[in-house]
Amino acid sequence: MPDSLRSRFLRHVPAVDFCSLRMVDETSEQLTVRQDVLQPPSTAIDRGAMVIVMHGGGYGYAATSDLSDTGMKEAIARARRWAEASAGRSVVNYSKLELPRSGGMYASPAPLLPTPSRKELIELLMRESNGCRIDSRIVDWTASIWRVTTSQHYLTADGADLSQHFNYVIPNLAVTANQGTETQTRSLGGQYNGYCRQGGFEILDQAGFNGAGQRIAQEVLELLAAPNCPSGNMDLLLMPEQMMLQIHESIGHPLELDRILGDERNFAGTSFVTLDMFGKYRYGSELLNVTYDPERAEQFASYGWDDEGSAAERTHLIRNGMLERPLGGALSQARAGIGGVANARACSWNRPPIDRMANLNIEPGTSSLDDMVKSIERGVLMDTNVSWSIDDSRNKFQFGCEVGRLIENGELRGMVKNPNYRGISATFWRALKAVGDHSTFSVMGTPFCGKGEPSQVIRVGHASPACLFGDIEVFGGE
Repeated sequence: MPDSLRSRFLRHVPAVDFCSLRMVDETSEQLTVRQDVLQPPSTAIDRGAMVIVMHGGGYGYAATSDLSDTGMKEAIARARRWAEASAGRSVVNYSKLELPRSGGMYASPAPLLPTPSRKELIELLMRESNGCRIDSRIVDWTASIWRVTTSQHYLTADGADLSQHFNYVIPNLAVTANQGTETQTRSLGGQYNGYCRQGGFEILDQAGFNGAGQRIAQEVLELLAAPNCPSGNMDLLLMPEQMMLQIHESIGHPLELDRILGDERNFAGTSFVTLDMFGKYRYGSELLNVTYDPERAEQFASYGWDDEGSAAERTHLIRNGMLERPLGGALSQARAGIGGVANARACSWNRPPIDRMANLNIEPGTSSLDDMVKSIERGVLMDTNVSWSIDDSRNKFQFGCEVGRLIENGELRGMVKNPNYRGISATFWRALKAVGDHSTFSVMGTPFCGKGEPSQVIRVGHASPACLFGDIEVFGGE
């Protein structure tokens, strides 16, 4: 944090129980080529600060992009007025909340490859775009690279002083084909930019971006010719690109503690999970081990501290199928009287921190992909989410994938299109019958998790092996 901003904040801090400043400085650029035509580059610079004041049991916050002495003074004064107005009127007595006073620095992994110039990135996008044009049935195709650099600084009037620096690279490629009344789309990582990670442009190699245009185009043409996915109860083998959404919707959101406490009812719904389940509820089979893991450096939502200054540490949420702890930051933990994790996060400087999933991962098991396939008499392998629907309590769901492959008598057969499945979170994970080993494991994520009032869209990470579920309702599209 610039010393001038630090001194302005400390100079104007009033005599209150608690006062913090969180500054965010973010630069992003997105380059896109659609149908061999370079689209206007999208660039953005976003810089500002959030002040939080707690006093007399009340809580107030104010954000400003005016980081001058006057702007800082006015933001602190607004936050204090809100704290005084809410004192004695909130469901929470903030005078009982103890936030940490941490100090330190955190940074994304250093790039392993030189940073390409804008010209080099555009040339790469053009090559991949050209590679998509392998057939007249290809009607639309897009290749993009999005890079983001973020610096965050957190101060409190009584000693916390944190700096964190993040570098993100998000590649994406999608191809659509049409024949008659049939249209299919295949993508690299899905519509949610699943191959997003922290680090440098080595991420493009990790995602298999080079050569992806022609490969994805060939797959979408196969989908056009493929039969519809069969319907019925059968084994379901989900690959990491689809496991990402399954984890996100039916583990991540149900375990957010503010949602369990009722805060999200008006906007994003509640949860089928209740406080009395922790420590005694069987969420899944004994093969299910789920961690909150902010320490996997390359993953999208790794960090050293959350936006309340709590230190982030790897923690089991579900161990051997048993539910152990929720995704709740310091405030929600105090309200619920239950332990959580360091996941109070804000999407930017103009939003307050709330409970958000970060890196939520399924730990690898011991089964190879080949072993799982051989164990299946009748089933479908599905990959890459294309549609989803889940109820307000994050329980009943229905998901669709871009691509499926039939499995019969222990062997992978041909491709099937429009594969879908449905289930209930409270029982789906208990049907887990095999968890892939490290050879099936992939680090995924998305920049697009929405929640909160006012709305916040935040970055999350989901790493997972391939997972096999038994007796799942599968159906095809028409």
